[in-house]
This record gives sequence, C-alpha cells and structure tokens, in this order.
Amino acid sequence: MKLRLLSFIFLITFTSTFAQQFQLSENAKISVLTIGPGAYLNDAFGHNAFRIKDANRGIDVVYGYGEYDFDAPNFYLKFAQGKLNYLISRHNFDRFYYAYTNANRTIQEQVLNLSNKEKQDLFNYLENNYKPENRRYLYDFFYDNCATRIRDVTQLNTTEKITFIQPDVIEPKTFRDLIHEHVGLNTWGSFGIDIALGAVIDKQASSSEYMFLPKYIHDFFETAQKNTSEKLVTKSTVLYQKKENNSDALILFSPLIIVGLLSIIIMYITYKDYKNNTRSKWLDLFLFGITGFIGVLILFLWFGTDHSATAHNYNLLWAFPLNSIVFILLLKPMFKNRIIRFLKFLVIMLALLVFHWIGGIQVFTIALIPLLIALAIRYLFLIKWFNKDSSH
Repeated sequence: MKLRLLSFIFLITFTSTFAQQFQLSENAKISVLTIGPGAYLNDAFGHNAFRIKDANRGIDVVYGYGEYDFDAPNFYLKFAQGKLNYLISRHNFDRFYYAYTNANRTIQEQVLNLSNKEKQDLFNYLENNYKPENRRYLYDFFYDNCATRIRDVTQLNTTEKITFIQPDVIEPKTFRDLIHEHVGLNTWGSFGIDIALGAVIDKQASSSEYMFLPKYIHDFFETAQKNTSEKLVTKSTVLYQKKENNSDALILFSPLIIVGLLSIIIMYITYKDYKNNTRSKWLDLFLFGITGFIGVLILFLWFGTDHSATAHNYNLLWAFPLNSIVFILLLKPMFKNRIIRFLKFLVIMLALLVFHWIGGIQVFTIALIPLLIALAIRYLFLIKWFNKDSSH
C-alpha cells in the first residue's frame, strides 16, 4: 500500500513539474515526424507528430493528435455519428520509436527552422493543449486530423508567415483519388470507403487540402518557406526505413473477384429461372434484403451523422432503402402491379447511376460493375415474370 502511494505521489509530482512549461535551452530542436502507412485500414494513411528534443533539459517527447478517447461514454455510437472527441497524446520518444519500428513503419523527421521564441511558444502551446481540460477536440478526417493539426499548430506559433509551396510531384486529384493512393482500388478497405463516402469527396482538392494526408505534410513542409525566404525545414532524415516484404493479399479474395463470383451466381440462377419458367424467391429475398440494408446504412451516414464526407452518396441509386421492405411485398400476390412499377423504377435508378459515374458526379467502387449488371438482369427478369403472371 505504501509503495502504491509513493508511486502515485511520484507520478503527480513528475507530471506537475513537466507541465510547468519551463524554459527550453538554446539547443532545443523541434521537428515534425511522418510515419508511413501501416498494415491495417485504420493506419493505412500514416501519421504525423511533433518531436521536442532538448538534451540539456533531458526532454525527448512526441506530441500527436488523433488518439482515440476510449473512456468517452457511448464510444461506438459517437464514433459512428462523427461526434467522438479525439485526444492529443504525449509519449516518450523511445517508446514512440519502438512502437512504430516494431510495426515496421517508416519514420521520417524534419527539423524545423524556428527561433528560440517560436520553439518555446510551440512547446508551451502543446503542453497547454495536453492539459486534461484542453486535450479533446472534434475530429474530422479531411479537415481536422493528425496531419492538418501539425500544419495549423506550426502556423499558429510562428511569428513569420509560412508559405507552403506546391511540390513539383503534385498533380490535380480529388479527395477520393488521394484516398486511393493509400488504399488500392481493388481492396476491401477501398470497397467500404467508396460505398460509405459520397460525391463530396469527388471534388478536386486544393493544395492546402492535400495536407489531410501525412505524406503531404512531409512534402509541403519540405518546400515551405518563411517570410524571410528561409526554408522552414533545416534538416530531413529517415530515422527508420520500412523493410519490404511480399505478403500481399491474395487477389482471389479481392472485392472484384468475390462480388464478381456472386454476380455470376445471380445471373446463372436468373438464366435457370428463365429457362425453367420459375422464380427463385429466396434469391429475391436475399437481393432486396441486402441492398435495402446497405441503403439504410448509407442514408443513416448521410443524414444521421456529422460526418462531412458521407453526404450526397449516390450509392443509394443501387442500394435503395425501400428494398428492405419490398421483399415482403414480393410474397403477396395483391401487390404485383405495384412491384412491376417499382422494379422499373429500380432499373431507371441503375441507369442514373451509370450517368452519374460517366459524368464524374461520383466515382463508385469498380467491384460494383458485375453486381450492377446482375441486378439489372434480375430486375428485368422479374418485370417479365410479374407481367406474365398478372396477365393470367
């Protein structure tokens, strides 16, 4: 008991001492760390953080934005609604370095060209931001994340204006194109993102908007200048280089293959139904149930959450929410005429989706192509089936 009490007192004393924002020495260095992509979707876009190193004061700590607040009440509900507050984190550099090298993720460092006053101001700002009452902030994937905060905090704590010069390697791209740089077109991560996010991410990103991605923080900081025409970055080094491996996911389990096989099965069953003059009711229940369920989720993400990127999602043109209840009507003969009109409506919706795609209003996942063909064939078959049935 005494040992635990002493440990607690030591922790409080250490934290209080560190938080007093003492004066950094003239040899202190502040740098921006850029972490390469990880193996999973939640870390596929990389990470940025500030490193404060002052050997004279025995400081070597890393501050980063975007840490989950797992203690928040109703964590998963708030996460889904886009109302979850994220945290600024502070870690000892050795621990930070070990975690990312152990995960085999590249670590790059850019030492910033700051005056002693700017270093002190930036350090004080981060320490004040780390206080319990200031740690939380409302995260936005595109406009207020772990990368954009690095840019904004740097600008806020420099006396001279920073000019971010567009690197030569930058080409005009939409937000969706920028996402696909990190999440391949034919991956399950891309599949989910392209279904969940709407047409708002198909607009071209401006130069400053590129910096929602950590790698572009690195690129734009590299070319950035202060008012004095001095470079913002004095030194760039690679602290750890990812070791390449050939453990790519099997293409056999990619969305295009899986959805393609499912679509072939749908078309084959439809062909057999046509030849045998019958209808596989279970298939229609499955198709209307699953497309309706996806449609309800898309509608929820659009209107029921604060996520800015889920608005104007025209995946609703194939995943129509009312499909979730229409499959019940398929079992009731009295609704056949209404069902025929609804099926014709769904075919028109699929045609509209193609025009949205061709016209560049929204880009859809490539894995949808075989499914859209299969749905169109099934709907046309059902129109013919119910028309024939109603004529008897």
